[in-house]
Amino acid sequence: MYIKRAAVIGSGTMGADIAYVIANAGIPVVIKDVADEALEKAKAHVADLFQTRINRGRMTPEDAQKRQAFMTFTTSNEDLKDVSLVIEAVSENMALKKRVFQELDHVLPPLAIIASNTSALSVTELAEVTGRPERVAGFHFFFPAHMMKLIEVISGEKTSQETLETLRRFAEEIRKIPVSVKECPGFVVNRVLMASMAEVLRFQDESGVPYQEIDQAITKAGLAPMGPFVLGDALGLDVALEVAHTLTAAYGERFQPGPQLEALVKDGHLGLKSGQGFYSYR
Repeated sequence: MYIKRAAVIGSGTMGADIAYVIANAGIPVVIKDVADEALEKAKAHVADLFQTRINRGRMTPEDAQKRQAFMTFTTSNEDLKDVSLVIEAVSENMALKKRVFQELDHVLPPLAIIASNTSALSVTELAEVTGRPERVAGFHFFFPAHMMKLIEVISGEKTSQETLETLRRFAEEIRKIPVSVKECPGFVVNRVLMASMAEVLRFQDESGVPYQEIDQAITKAGLAPMGPFVLGDALGLDVALEVAHTLTAAYGERFQPGPQLEALVKDGHLGLKSGQGFYSYR
């Protein structure tokens, strides 16, 4: 199956990044959200990404304009009726994702694939609310999606081989590296990442070492391109907490984060998007 037109549901930073990646590969893409305000923020974010490429001499203004023309921003399901692939990129909440999948199942053409950008949730459970479980899979980008090359292609219990092959080929078309993953909570990368994050949070709580010092130690040692607290703020601490809860329920207390994460989310400090997380952005 060839993807001639794709769509992204959810225009937050991750959704906008994914749509940018698709458009930059020359593939038409629809970005759908429930709010015009969110779509305007996504437009501004995408424009900044293209401008960065122009400033670095990697793209001409004419090329940027041409690629931006591949993007359609909408609040209407009518714009989804001719897409071959939809990538759901809403909040990491199973009930919300199920509602989105049910709605998409009624709107999309029968052969369209529905893929979730979930970090840790069950693809099989999402597929069960649709009439096309063989065409449901996970398609997990990493933050920031416009820079990170890896995509986890996750199969549910009923995902067809054709669907997986289509998604792997599509990942390569948008200049990413697909890795096939069997379904399990957290898949591969987030299972490793969140175990590390939980241990770092416990260490910080026990030792009192400032967040910045830990981040600097990890980056200076070359262990990661950014420290865990900077990464957590960028991802969204509410998302990180949801993933931590999912993995704790599946694997036990070793994934339970320190008290800092719970406290910050409870107070509405979600990282970059709220202006305050482990660090202040105000």
